[in-house]
Amino acid sequence: MADEIKYEYKTVRTVRGTDRLVVSKMQKDGWELVDQAQDILRSTLNFRRPKKPQPWLLIGTAAAVLVILAIVIGAASALSGGGEKKDESDKSTAAASEKPFATPTPTAAESAATEVITPQNNPEFAALLKADSCDDANLDFTARHKGETVAFNGSIVNMTPHGDYDTRYDFLLGPGDKGPNTTAGPAFKYEDVNILDLKLTGKKIPAAVSAGDKFRFIAKVGEFNADQCLFFLDPVSTEVR
Repeated sequence: MADEIKYEYKTVRTVRGTDRLVVSKMQKDGWELVDQAQDILRSTLNFRRPKKPQPWLLIGTAAAVLVILAIVIGAASALSGGGEKKDESDKSTAAASEKPFATPTPTAAESAATEVITPQNNPEFAALLKADSCDDANLDFTARHKGETVAFNGSIVNMTPHGDYDTRYDFLLGPGDKGPNTTAGPAFKYEDVNILDLKLTGKKIPAAVSAGDKFRFIAKVGEFNADQCLFFLDPVSTEVR
């Protein structure tokens, strides 16, 4: 029928415990939860939303305008080509006569101060640790600081085996000391790592770790998965607190 609603569909797989946050995020983007399935470790959420009609007429009009603009610009370029070449030659001569500015080399203290981002030296990171795990601040931070190192006091929220391995895990981490009861801050995730990858340090290094354990995490910033509200990190070192 002409008035029948057409839908687009999306399936999101996430760690159990973050289902509510993911559903809330998707609903803000217009998605409707159709059904969900759960196993011991993960949840599969199926969403749908009405498809937006394609504005073909507008697209065709815009394309025509672009073609006309291309013709006009091409003609103008042909008429002014000689003058531009002369200007470019003059600019090149002037640039060659200028001496480049020397770039100051940062001191050792300055390098150390900017090497690791902490809540104490970076207000943006301090605010992020108190924000919602689905907040756009997560995406903004990863866009600006991907590959950089952060350090924060936190705890293990959840720990599950990765795939069929019994020595590799997916860790869900949160800021603060509340472990599985963490409600604020990003849902930090270490994916597919073993205990050695954590690089445990401190006076009393445990033989095993579990949900609720408190550490000072130092890690590299990775990607933010907006659909799952997961903030990926790569472990650098993990100090027992």
